Amino acid sequence: MNTNDDWATPFERGNGNQTTTWRACIDFHQRLAATFGAWLRFEEAGRSDGGVPIHVGVFSNDGVFDPQAVKAAGRPVFFNNNGIHPGEPEGIDACMALLRDLCLDPARRAALGRTVLLYIPLYNVDGALNRQDTSRVNQNGPEAFGFRGNARHLDLNRDFVKADSLNTRTFAQVFTRWDPDVMVDTHTSNGADYQHVVTLIATQPDKLGGRTGEHLRDAMLPALYADMDQRGFPMCPYVNTIDEIPDDGIADFLDSPRFSTGYAALHHTIGFMPETHMLKAFDARYHGTRALVDAALAHTVAHGDAIRAARAADRAAIAGGAPVALDWTLDRQRSRPFRFSGFTAVREPSRLGHYQRLRYDRAAPWVKDIPYFDRYQATVNTVPPRAYLLPQAWHDVVLRLQAHGLPLQRARRAGRAAAEACRIERFEKRRLPFEGRHLHELLETRTDACVADVAEGDWLLPLGGPHDRFAIEVLEPLGIDSLFRWGFFDSVLDKKESFSDYVFEDEAAQLLDTEPGLRDRFEAWQAAHPELLGDPQAVLGFIFFNAQRHAEPEWRRYPVLRLLELPDASLTAPC
Repeated sequence: MNTNDDWATPFERGNGNQTTTWRACIDFHQRLAATFGAWLRFEEAGRSDGGVPIHVGVFSNDGVFDPQAVKAAGRPVFFNNNGIHPGEPEGIDACMALLRDLCLDPARRAALGRTVLLYIPLYNVDGALNRQDTSRVNQNGPEAFGFRGNARHLDLNRDFVKADSLNTRTFAQVFTRWDPDVMVDTHTSNGADYQHVVTLIATQPDKLGGRTGEHLRDAMLPALYADMDQRGFPMCPYVNTIDEIPDDGIADFLDSPRFSTGYAALHHTIGFMPETHMLKAFDARYHGTRALVDAALAHTVAHGDAIRAARAADRAAIAGGAPVALDWTLDRQRSRPFRFSGFTAVREPSRLGHYQRLRYDRAAPWVKDIPYFDRYQATVNTVPPRAYLLPQAWHDVVLRLQAHGLPLQRARRAGRAAAEACRIERFEKRRLPFEGRHLHELLETRTDACVADVAEGDWLLPLGGPHDRFAIEVLEPLGIDSLFRWGFFDSVLDKKESFSDYVFEDEAAQLLDTEPGLRDRFEAWQAAHPELLGDPQAVLGFIFFNAQRHAEPEWRRYPVLRLLELPDASLTAPC
């Protein structure tokens, strides 16, 4: 007879300040699946950059484990991801206990109803194997834990769109196969000090949008906050301070698609990132995480059909041509009060330098309403095209789109179609690298009508299906986390030919006389930049870059075209 004592987890057998190892975690889930195979399937989903298996589990109380069968039956899918940052391991241990409880307790199984539980027990397997007790500078336990970076020293919670890691491509395949309705990705927070054990990042409801965003804001979030109160963990939004301390107010976190909850939004999935507070004891953080996962799962079981209907409606709206927002800004004119439990902030002279340091006085707690800014406004919108055209030269982009499950088609012969092309007018990159790439932080573009020449072997991505939002937000350059912003098309930003000033001087003078409009633009530039007139590279460079004679059509032309009409069906074939 199986009992809870027989299936105690490493956390439960320990002193409240210990977390499982990767090996013990995987062995535990494998033993569960071997013993309770009628309800639980556990298998390898792929390999990490370090060559370590990444596992995925599926719990279904009627033994249906096929995602297509689950989708065909319209059953809700709840996804729990853990260990993306293995130094934040509460979710890893809580997931072990959750699956054990479902296997052993008939009442819990019955309560799951039609909902299927999908889970990754430990995602960043490389980081989990890099085990020590030093990398979490400000964290209170556990005694030993994993590291944030994976085998390529990537933070996987910044990699979801660019998919530089094999881990991410495995995750994307799991996610798109199952298309979950709700996701909880477990974390530990840093930042200000306060009394709350659990804080919550939710998919930003305005950014999620549509009926799904309405359900999140009006139904699910109020239910979660009330449920967490009843479970003994009064929760607050993630403490994203407006200024330095919570007293001045907090704002919703804008979860761009590089993050797990922002990636979920690209699929119209409601995402949650519980952030337990780093300074609380590990056992309190563990129990708070388990409470949040249980609460989110219970809401999904009770309201899964409503969530699925909202997602379907939002997908249909975009497929029908509704505008899609690409970037957002916080509405600082709208806030609402939130009852917050904090500690008094104190500023006092530093013993290390000539400045005032901040500390929080735990002997002086307070509870009061603070401003909570939870509204965002779209700043950039686009109307979906009929399809996107990707020239076959951009195979690294195609590889990532395929990993994300987008239905690309290959051109079997040449053809033409009405289209729009985007030109990059201005860009500025981050000075320092970020997760292996230099992001474009400032970007200005111009869109022009054109005729697309489709070559045999080029890739087309038709819109009009559930993948539309993902495709639009990653392929439109102005998307907050577009593939262009991540640097996948940077080679078009360099002009490939140059000039020798002593030769080009005479030709430049001739071009000013012969090219219509060039002299007017040059004289306007001279008037605007008198400080550059002594620099021959600046003077000749302006003429060289603006003269049509030496134009390079591909220079600063974004190679992905927006097709305004679908090519003849005989042109393409699914791949």
